[in-house]
Order: sequence, then structure tokens, then C-alpha cells
Amino acid sequence: MPFIDVTLAEGRTPEQLRALQHELTQAAVRAIGAPVESVRVVLREVPTTHWSAGDVTLAERRGES
Repeated sequence: MPFIDVTLAEGRTPEQLRALQHELTQAAVRAIGAPVESVRVVLREVPTTHWSAGDVTLAERRGES
């Protein structure tokens, strides 16, 4: 059973997140022949204030704070 765990910054629409789930599922089906019903996808959204690179948060980089 493939388990795909994705962490991304918050801010996408429910439609975008659903599209990502669909595309990741289909990629696993194509790549390894997994039955679609066995593919698990978890999306974890992180607040932009909790994600940093180079000691700058995404919120700071975007001018949100």
C-alpha cells in the first residue's frame, strides 16, 4: 500500500489540494502499478509563520508579518 505524505505551506484552495491528491494517486498507479484503492495520500498544511529557510519564515518572505 503506497503512502504518500506531503507537507506544504498553507494557502491553497480546497480544489487545488484535491487536484494534488488526485495527481499523486494517479502517479503511484502509473509508476508502480498500485491499485488505486490502495494508495493513501496525506496532505499536511503548515502555517507560513512555522516554515523557514535561511532563518526567514515564508510569511516574512511574502511580507505577511
